[in-house]
This record gives sequence, structure tokens and C-alpha cells, in this order.
Amino acid sequence: MIRLSAFADEISPDLHEQIAILQREHIRYIDLRGVWGINVLDLSDEQVQQIKQTLDEQDMHVAAIASPIGKVPIDTPFEAYLKHFERALALAHAFQTPFIRMFSFYPPATQPSQSPTLWRDEVIRRLTEMTRRATEANIILLHENEKDIYGDTIARCVDLHEQINQPNLRAAFDTANFIQCQQTPYPDGYAALRPWLTYVHVKDAQADGTVVPAGEGNSRWPELLHRLRQDGYDGFFSLEPHLASAQRFQGFSGPELFQRASLALQQLLRQMAWDYA
Repeated sequence: MIRLSAFADEISPDLHEQIAILQREHIRYIDLRGVWGINVLDLSDEQVQQIKQTLDEQDMHVAAIASPIGKVPIDTPFEAYLKHFERALALAHAFQTPFIRMFSFYPPATQPSQSPTLWRDEVIRRLTEMTRRATEANIILLHENEKDIYGDTIARCVDLHEQINQPNLRAAFDTANFIQCQQTPYPDGYAALRPWLTYVHVKDAQADGTVVPAGEGNSRWPELLHRLRQDGYDGFFSLEPHLASAQRFQGFSGPELFQRASLALQQLLRQMAWDYA
């Protein structure tokens, strides 16, 4: 059975309000990106324990650590940056999730318009090392296709997975992000990334890049859902609506718009009688 999750900081920075809205929407999992306006990687150990206790009391669970790992220029000193990555691994263990969402780096800060082919090898080197460490920690990295990183097009996402070719590097499939990069998420992106597709982010986008609830844009969500079901997808659908604002490290919707996005997804699932938890 598939499970629903959500980037709960799209609802509110307050943990209790996040949980209240999710429970009202019958969603029991969180993609943990931020609480109290603090990014997940910057939470103190004491704050982590407080979040864990609150989630446990409310029978809520963390589906993935929604880290910003890899959302920095490729010429960021790597050895120092690995400390952030190790923190993400520790948080995955603390919250008992096998998944960490991550990215494949922006262009060099010194040459932001440089062709991705010129920094490809360094991206692969860094992701290979992070995948090695994740494998040792028994954690799965979920590479999200994101605008302006190396893996923002279908072809470059496939390139990363083919080159690294490790089971602990999988794909988090984001249809809206592909549309914003002038890519066709379905059927093209799905067909190309199906061998690695392990996680699905739920948002949609119109041709001009405007983000809308699933089914209201150009992602062809009804067809994608039927294909996922046909192919035996068994994992998370994670709501990341971005309906009020979309910033570099975080989107926001607020309670009402989040509920609109949740209703859109759940209606699509009910229409096809696909059970979910």
C-alpha cells in the first residue's frame, strides 16, 4: 500500500500546527525539512529529541530527511561540506528513516554560467563519495531533479544514475520541477527514470512554470498515477505544494492552500480506487 507524506513546513513553522493539519488530512508521515523556521540540518540535538518525542506522542513518523544537501555551488569546499552530509546521515538514523533527499549541486560560484558538462565529473565524484558513505550507513539518497542543479534535465538525471550505478542512490521524481526546466515529466521523464524511481513528490506546474495542485497543470497526473500503479509502485507520495511561495531552500503554502493540494491528490487516488495510508 502506498503512503502519503508531506513537507510539513509548507503548512506552518510550528510543529503542533503542522501535525494538526496533517492529522486532519489523514497524513501520518513528514518529509522533515524545517521546524520553527530552522532547517533540519541546523536543528540542535535537544530540538531533535523534542521533535521525536512530539511525533511519537502523536503517532507521526518521518518518511525522509528533506535535506538541502547538494544545493550549493559545485566549487564549495567538499571536505568541509561533508560535515553537513554526516549530520544528515545522523538525523536519518535518529528519526528512523532510510531516506535522505538531496541534490546535485549548482554551477561554480565563480562561473555561474558555465556549461554543466564542464563540472559534470566533479558532481559525479562528490555524489559517488556521498553514496559510498550512505551505503555504509544503510541510508538511501534520493536525488531530486531541481531547477539549475546539474541533474535538472532528464538526460543529466539519467547520466548521474548510470554513472554512479549504486542501489543507495535513487530518484525522487518531481514533475513540476521538470516542467520548470522545459522537460516533459510524463511519459518522457518517467520512462527514463523508472529504473531508479523510489519516491514521488506531488506538485504540478503549468507551462509557464506556475505551481498548481496535482491534476491542474501539465504533469498529466492521472495518467502518471495509473502508470505507477500498473508498474507496481509501492512507496511514498509526498506533498510539496509550493502554492504560496517557492524559495531556493523552502516553499510555503499555508494551511488552506496545503489542504487544497492534499484534497487534489487524495481525490485523484480515490477516483482510481488506489488505497493509501
